[in-house]
Amino acid sequence: MEQTSFIGYVGTYTKGESEGIYSFTLDTKEAKIKAVHPVAKLDNPTYLNISSDNQYLYSVAKDGEQGGVASFIVDQTTGELKELNKQLLDGAPPCHVSVDHNNHTVVTANYHKGTVEAYLINKDGSLNSAASIIQHEGSGPNKERQEKPHVHFAGFTPDEKYVTVVDLGIDQLISYEVNNGQLKNVNSLAVRPGSGPRHLAFHPNGGYAYLMTEMGSEVVALKYNHEDGSFKELQYISTIPKAFTENSQGSAIHISSDGRFVYAANRGHNSIAVFSVNKETGELAFVEHTPTEGDWPRDFVLDPTENFLIASNQNSSNLVLFKRDSITGKLTLIHSDIVVPDPVCVKFLYS
Repeated sequence: MEQTSFIGYVGTYTKGESEGIYSFTLDTKEAKIKAVHPVAKLDNPTYLNISSDNQYLYSVAKDGEQGGVASFIVDQTTGELKELNKQLLDGAPPCHVSVDHNNHTVVTANYHKGTVEAYLINKDGSLNSAASIIQHEGSGPNKERQEKPHVHFAGFTPDEKYVTVVDLGIDQLISYEVNNGQLKNVNSLAVRPGSGPRHLAFHPNGGYAYLMTEMGSEVVALKYNHEDGSFKELQYISTIPKAFTENSQGSAIHISSDGRFVYAANRGHNSIAVFSVNKETGELAFVEHTPTEGDWPRDFVLDPTENFLIASNQNSSNLVLFKRDSITGKLTLIHSDIVVPDPVCVKFLYS
């Protein structure tokens, strides 16, 4: 029987009414988001990731003057979470967390400290203290936003040979070799000065990647070399209309699993830009802008069927459900009144 119910999670800021991590259920038959409720009390669990076997969830965590990452056991039937442990370091918490396919290593990106950290995972899903901490150096041309390194993303390449790290403060994409939690710099790409790169999504074929710039509001299409972890620029394409001159900052970027469509969110323009992918060249062509029916879309996710997309509007505290056309890539609004306080990141259990 075809699965029609999927469990998802929302990471939040807890500066207002939020209690921590929330879960919800997407009913694909009824096209509805249901049963939104808190499942873990935690300070500022802004970004989450889930192990490929759905057994563990890893979240950014803050505790007083310390920040780091927390690990949880997932009840795959109810969606409830049980905390295993936290690993914390002095200073601000990270803003992004990733886990490799074999549940061996977690990597985090720390925007405020300009660092990337790697943690080895125990067999029970709990975390060891940081095995490797890399401090970035440098600055960019924007004196306000790029006065120092600001690491915004750390994730694994498709073959998991490298960790790719995006630094908004120094306009760089850096590849690290990862070996038992130890990170070694092997390659870097400097993108357009002042563009402020933020997040990265790999094409399913492993040969292309797409970099979202926060300050430039552009997607950079890249050719990826899996031999040495290097990247080469192919194209810059705007995510906002030329006529839009108000403040807008690029946020999340994701790609459909068939590699045909790239989606990128704009905070300020409050939209998701849809692009089609040229499978021969890896370059993008603009399809449409879809309003996110709220303010400051921080992230979004395709559900496991990829027939739906859920966006999280941080400043208006709402989730928005869209129907996705897998042929055209276009999005159609279903409903926008799902309340979650200060939502940041949205993730589903894998089906």
